[in-house]
Amino acid sequence: MTKEIITAKNAPKAIGPYSAGVRTGNLIYTAGQLGIDPLTGEFVSDEVIEQTRQALKNLKAILEAGGSALENVVKTTVFLRDMNDFGAMNAVYAEFFSENFPARSAVQVARLPKDAAVEIEAVAVISEQ
Repeated sequence: MTKEIITAKNAPKAIGPYSAGVRTGNLIYTAGQLGIDPLTGEFVSDEVIEQTRQALKNLKAILEAGGSALENVVKTTVFLRDMNDFGAMNAVYAEFFSENFPARSAVQVARLPKDAAVEIEAVAVISEQ
């Protein structure tokens, strides 16, 4: 099985020695995405709502660059700096995943890269064409 590195023009570049996405077989694994604007390299806001929306836009761009889409996501993991933000994150998440929901874990962590409010990673299948 081969491993293909995925890069996306519409998603931020990796901020360390990792790939934004990796395609192997019919699966794509994404790195955790922060609420960073790919054009400026800065957070879109300090608030979890806007960071969640941008993180999901970044995931979407990576998945599409790898030949998949949000509707093909089978699992997400959401990392929150504060579990009290779960409701706000969940409301935005529901804008992107409205049916046939992927499996999901959501956890509070001690700290996220760049002191982000939220980080989201995904595993998606690639539809046979």
